[in-house]
Amino acid sequence: MAEQRPIIIDTDPGQDDAVALLLALASEELDVLGITTVAGNVPLELTTRNALMITELAERSDVPVFAGCDRPTVRPLITAEYVHGKTGIDGSNLPDPTVGAASGHAVDFLVETVMSRDQTTICALGPLTNIATALDREPAIAQRIDQLILMGGGFFEGGNVTPAAEFNIYVDPQAAASIFASGIPLVMLPLDVTHKALTSDDRIDAFKELDSRTGRAIAGMLEFFERYDMERYGTGGAPLHDPCVIAYLLAPELFDGRTCYVEIETTSELTMGMTVVDWWGLTDREPNCLVIHQIDDNRFYSLLTDRIGRLP
Repeated sequence: MAEQRPIIIDTDPGQDDAVALLLALASEELDVLGITTVAGNVPLELTTRNALMITELAERSDVPVFAGCDRPTVRPLITAEYVHGKTGIDGSNLPDPTVGAASGHAVDFLVETVMSRDQTTICALGPLTNIATALDREPAIAQRIDQLILMGGGFFEGGNVTPAAEFNIYVDPQAAASIFASGIPLVMLPLDVTHKALTSDDRIDAFKELDSRTGRAIAGMLEFFERYDMERYGTGGAPLHDPCVIAYLLAPELFDGRTCYVEIETTSELTMGMTVVDWWGLTDREPNCLVIHQIDDNRFYSLLTDRIGRLP
């Protein structure tokens, strides 16, 4: 087997986060060093509980889950139960976890783990509070993160929580601003690409046809999850945002994008959390992020069902 890529997944599950976690846990190319949870889609207590439930579903309780920051760095917490339901993973019908979170804070785990290794990849599926806090505590981690791959932002698509801002960035724009100014090699998978990876009856049926506990749990979650986007936007399904991050790691050839300068708006309430992307090179600012814009959605869903089909 080829050498595994060591990753840490920072997340706020969320149905789409749950699918991303399962994709990572099913993929032998990835060495998941730990999962760190943050308040976002639902409060921290629930995001941590959900991560534990997902690791148990995958029979991967060997992967530690660390609870992290329970609020953004500056602004009050906003959550998204209106999308994800009261638990964050409504529709999954999973039993309560039988083990608890690992001892210690997620930020300490991030700092200690990154500093103890030559290179670590960070996969950020939620607000960037934990990672920005870790960077503030130990700036040297910026040189030891080989890539930070995040789901967040938007350019042509605008926002999904305000006209200008995507949810993950909007929840903690100050954290996002510090990450984008850090010099860490960044890959951003914004709404522009995730909105091209919509669920459908056929794609959900493919999970059901796996005839496994995991396949049934995913199908239930996605049937609940897609209702919001279908009602709000009149689409035939919902964008499967966060699994795009893990899929990019596994199969970057499914994606295309452009290296751009990106800055986060933190002062205007009208455009708070906007990812200002210099897509056309209109400034002389040095590019700091690979912004993904295209996805082969059929191959993406084939990758999901193939890998998740390996789980119980």
